[in-house]
Amino acid sequence: MSMDEISEWQMQIARYDDEQAFSRLFRHQYERLLQFSIRYVHVREVAEEIVSDVFVKLWNRRSELEKVSNLQVYLFVAIKNHSLNYLEQYSHLRIVPLSGSDTADLCNSVDLERDLEWKEMRFKMDQIVAALPAQCRRIFQLIKEDGFKYKEVAEILSISPRTVETQLFRAMRRLNEGLGALGKPKNVLPPLLILLALSFPGVC
Repeated sequence: MSMDEISEWQMQIARYDDEQAFSRLFRHQYERLLQFSIRYVHVREVAEEIVSDVFVKLWNRRSELEKVSNLQVYLFVAIKNHSLNYLEQYSHLRIVPLSGSDTADLCNSVDLERDLEWKEMRFKMDQIVAALPAQCRRIFQLIKEDGFKYKEVAEILSISPRTVETQLFRAMRRLNEGLGALGKPKNVLPPLLILLALSFPGVC
């Protein structure tokens, strides 16, 4: 991947709201940014959430991207800042394995009320996913819940990998809108996709 490619994606995103360019940028930068965040927060699940949150903010501010002289450096600085903010604000949150399963969840070790707020967000997320169009929901669940990669989902559903990318980012946008409507409870992790971040080990 060259800087010219990144610059081209940057222009397509900023000028034309190009979701495909955005998904390519995400896939190519994800692992490096994830590993960079892990150096700070030391927990993969938290780092996944941080990377997803940075990319959502990038998309929401895409009209300003043409002002960014070096997008790759910009992303790494954003990851560093978000990771440091997490360490400062959310050190009371911990990853706890769920009994009887191979999954884990985030628990707030300080405040039960905030735990309830977090559970409300999870419940709302499940409702939003259930309301997605059928194909969009199937793609989301195959990636998030079953751990399949983009190409594997495309083969399973007999569709193109590009369609998988497009539908997944539509699901992300719907979740962002729905969870954002809840507001952001004090000292609860940003709503955008603490759980959706778990879907992206399979992006390659």
